Amino acid sequence: QVQLAESGGGLVQAGGSLRLSCAASGRTVARYARGWFRQAPGKEREFVAGINWHTPTTIYVDSVKGRFTISRDNAENTVFLQMNSLKPEDTAVYFCAADPTGRWISPDYWGQGTQVTVSS
Repeated sequence: QVQLAESGGGLVQAGGSLRLSCAASGRTVARYARGWFRQAPGKEREFVAGINWHTPTTIYVDSVKGRFTISRDNAENTVFLQMNSLKPEDTAVYFCAADPTGRWISPDYWGQGTQVTVSS
């Protein structure tokens, strides 16, 4: 079994930055695509960013392009989400995920989530 644990969430003012981390333990997910989703109150969970395991290819939802950067450290089994120029609409619970296909339709593994709150 795989456990994903997020950290780095918190409260920040609009325009500020946060860096989320997601550490994997248990069975290795080194050959899985890794990504981030978020769920705001009253809304469905949405895909935010993803990165392949074997190339640095990344994908982002349009609303975060140019502001968020996803990266991974395969040796440490960890993925990061650097979030800059944060907006109040970025407020949500952020979940990391691992998907063997990289299509992000139904990831195999999920973290418990970390709250990100952006004040105006």
